[in-house]
Amino acid sequence: MIQLSERTTIPQLLRNVVQHIKSPDSPFLMEKKNGIYKPISFQQTLANADAFSAWFFANGIIKGDRLGLIIENCPEYIYYDQGLQQIGAINVSIYPTLSETEIEHIINDAGIKSILVGNPFLLRKVLKIADHCPSLQFIIPIFNDHHKISAHYSGSKKILTFNDIQKEGAMLLPSFQDKINEAREMVQPEDVASLIYTSGTTGTPKGAMLTHHNFVNNVKACLEQIPVINPDDVFLSFLPLSHVFERTATYHVCCAVGSTMAFSQSLELLGKNMIEVQPTVMSVVPRLLERICEKAMKSGTNAGGFKSKIFLWAFEIGKKARFQREAGKSLGPLLSAQALIADKLVFSKIKEKTGGKLKFLLSGGAALPIAVGEFFGNIGIKILEGYGLTETSPVMSVTEYHRQVIGTVGRIIPGITVAIQNTDTKKIITEQTHESFDPNFESEEGEIIVRGHCVMKGYWNNPKETEIVIDENGWFHTGDVGKFSNGNLKITDRIKNILINSYGKNIYPTLIENTYLKSPKIEQIFLIGDKRDYITAIIVPSHDELRDNFDLDEDFFNEPDHFIEEERIVKWIKDDVRQLSNELAKFERIKNFCIKRHPFTIESGEITPTLKTKRRVIEAKYAEEIDELYEEMVEAE
Repeated sequence: MIQLSERTTIPQLLRNVVQHIKSPDSPFLMEKKNGIYKPISFQQTLANADAFSAWFFANGIIKGDRLGLIIENCPEYIYYDQGLQQIGAINVSIYPTLSETEIEHIINDAGIKSILVGNPFLLRKVLKIADHCPSLQFIIPIFNDHHKISAHYSGSKKILTFNDIQKEGAMLLPSFQDKINEAREMVQPEDVASLIYTSGTTGTPKGAMLTHHNFVNNVKACLEQIPVINPDDVFLSFLPLSHVFERTATYHVCCAVGSTMAFSQSLELLGKNMIEVQPTVMSVVPRLLERICEKAMKSGTNAGGFKSKIFLWAFEIGKKARFQREAGKSLGPLLSAQALIADKLVFSKIKEKTGGKLKFLLSGGAALPIAVGEFFGNIGIKILEGYGLTETSPVMSVTEYHRQVIGTVGRIIPGITVAIQNTDTKKIITEQTHESFDPNFESEEGEIIVRGHCVMKGYWNNPKETEIVIDENGWFHTGDVGKFSNGNLKITDRIKNILINSYGKNIYPTLIENTYLKSPKIEQIFLIGDKRDYITAIIVPSHDELRDNFDLDEDFFNEPDHFIEEERIVKWIKDDVRQLSNELAKFERIKNFCIKRHPFTIESGEITPTLKTKRRVIEAKYAEEIDELYEEMVEAE
């Protein structure tokens, strides 16, 4: 049985599973090797973790030391993490997409002693900056042929392969087993389990100190909120474990419940992996769901003739059925029969592409567009939307399995208090808890603040920044604007994102951007309008749509010019912009736009690893083009 208490720590989770829930030889992890998914048992996982713990102790690594990981999701991540957690060391996972400068900053700020490295590209990055990192002692590639790269390295850091450490650790284990067992019992809930460096849309990344208490209580609360998760579930993991969302919602939940955790090979192979693994649960980001929605709608409506009519009829039936379910009403005999036919003819084929066994998808990291939530609701795939930040471990609220309000991020989880604070007067408008939930409650809008078990210990080596975000009453200030709607939390935007036009009107970009993102022609959009008379935008078109509509080859997308000025493409985008503008207030509508040839990327520094746009960076980088958008309109007037 699942036994989580206030004193449970991360290294106790798996051991509780093998003692009370699953047999030691049951599959815990699944990795694709030689073309097939192969299981790795709880026993194998714990043995590998123990081997790493023994090696850590033998090499002078002790409780409180910070150990790094820059690696894609894989079993090696789990072994290394479990090995360090049970001796009281601290996991510092680094986004693989970060620049060498950012990686160097994190290694030095955290004082990392060893770093697990996932592939040759990342090893080259680490080796370039290794000698600028005094604390770093060991570099551990998970691949054996690292010598092709490290042969040219002449620095002082030791480079040891994962397999060699595993073998050495297994040999050392008999001498260190008692010490490991003692160390595991000495890990306290208040101890820091991980430093997760925030993406930093403004300024230098800061290391959020998340404790065992933070993580375990977040898992415990989420399992209470979504009680349908059980040991028979299969999770497919593809979001990075360097991000707190996947760490908690997939990895730690599987550790607590005894569910199986399978690793996707890559985003490109995710569709294939879903069919192979047949997951029952997945953590996802809205952009993935948008793409599934776009492809399904395009495939269904482009078929033409009778097939298109059946497709559209099925979605109309799905919509009616969803409305009845959301209202808590039965479908009735006619609608039930129609819904079964719609599922058999249309929806089942879409579901088959997800593996056919999904209980639900958990969406987080950004706002889920209402139209996307409705699409999945219409076809009978449940989307539970969660909300939180790195600093809140991360979940603060999540949709209840039996009660969904599309457009909100669910009910407050047990054990915390969430308040709405007036952004001007700083007066608290309302305080809500899990227990105070009222499905009819509505509140005014303001900044979302929180206190309770989910709030981080603070920023590593940065008391000044900690004091800015955690006030004297223990409230963590999220920087997000929101309100309560139907008892659920609803996110409006980021305070830093709010645009105030020249007339003093507050404009919330996220809601506007999501309106325009309904167009399949638009892949990304960035709004401009702060201290301006009206809204303009930088639009990144869908490359797939451009290819299909204008018969373009790859050379077109590789041209060095940042912006597309072809009149036929501008008009093509403008048609959808005009149509969707009718859904917005006049002051929210885009008056002019430019079309960016290449997407905003992490590598270019324009978006964060969690896909949030860096407003200052983009506005500075494209200042000339932005000014031209306003000059053109002045001339036109």
